[in-house]
Amino acid sequence: MSNLTRRNALLAAACAGAFGLPKPVSFIGAALAQKGPEAGKGFRPFEFGKVHGFILNDGVWEKPHDPAFIENVSVEETKAALAAAGIANEFVPIPFNITLLEFGNDTVLFDAGTGGQFQPTAGAMIANMAAAGIKPAQITRVIVSHFHPDHVFGLMSKAPDNTPVFPNAAIYVPSTEFKFWMDPGIFTKFPESRHGLPKRLQAMFHC
Repeated sequence: MSNLTRRNALLAAACAGAFGLPKPVSFIGAALAQKGPEAGKGFRPFEFGKVHGFILNDGVWEKPHDPAFIENVSVEETKAALAAAGIANEFVPIPFNITLLEFGNDTVLFDAGTGGQFQPTAGAMIANMAAAGIKPAQITRVIVSHFHPDHVFGLMSKAPDNTPVFPNAAIYVPSTEFKFWMDPGIFTKFPESRHGLPKRLQAMFHC
């Protein structure tokens, strides 16, 4: 895949169709994370059955405390809860983690991370993927859950370069999400101050 266009952005309604499976996808219990020297280094391997995978960390959003962020809880209560859990409480830490699965001839990412284009403390996924022994060119499919920046900005390098990060991957996106954000009329629905996200998304898919 040399670029992200309508043609190669495959609209998938279900994972079963995306993978050509003969039966609907079934959900299993939580996979057992395998402890090892990799743990704590930006990725964690896991296995279930013949499927091998990794949880790849893409960094942490150090979100400033906001009394409107968590309903019915004050900032002081939030700080106390973080401290009680042994977590620094100067901000609300929101980690970005991406799932990667390897099975058969496929290496599949579920979402693409921030690409270092959303928060200054995020964008570590590619480095952590490399530490796990996987190159972006090895990714065969990217299954996008939705179009928030921390899920799709990692599909393409920063402007003005705009190079696909996973050159050999088919990109699967929800059809409803794609239709909403690719609509040229979307700019009439948002104030100008919020036009940055749809502009970036439409640039990704060359719409």
